[in-house]
Amino acid sequence: MKAAPGRRKGPRGVGVAAACRRALAMPGAVEGPCYGTPGYRVRGKLFARVHDDGATMVVGIDREMRAGLLEANPAAFYVTHHYRPYDWMLVRLSAVTKEELEDMPRLAWSRKASKRLVAAPK
Repeated sequence: MKAAPGRRKGPRGVGVAAACRRALAMPGAVEGPCYGTPGYRVRGKLFARVHDDGATMVVGIDREMRAGLLEANPAAFYVTHHYRPYDWMLVRLSAVTKEELEDMPRLAWSRKASKRLVAAPK
């Protein structure tokens, strides 16, 4: 059975701890509080955080890419009224696959990291 276009195969659901480990694995990333939940910064700039609900990650993303992800998988990716005017998106961890989440912290991190850090070999 083929996966629907725009959907990836594999079980859905990623734990908060796994998502946090992925964000913290980015070069130069540090964890610190952000509105009472864990937040992830590079060079003092926030690129991701755990949402207040404890089951969602908030990630920085450009609006064009955000629009594509919202269309491709609205069960996993969404935006509330609060985040609509900003370059942020919410990722419902219970509805996303590991593969879908894999690039989220890297994309968010690369928007805030220095060009030199982004270009450094991983």
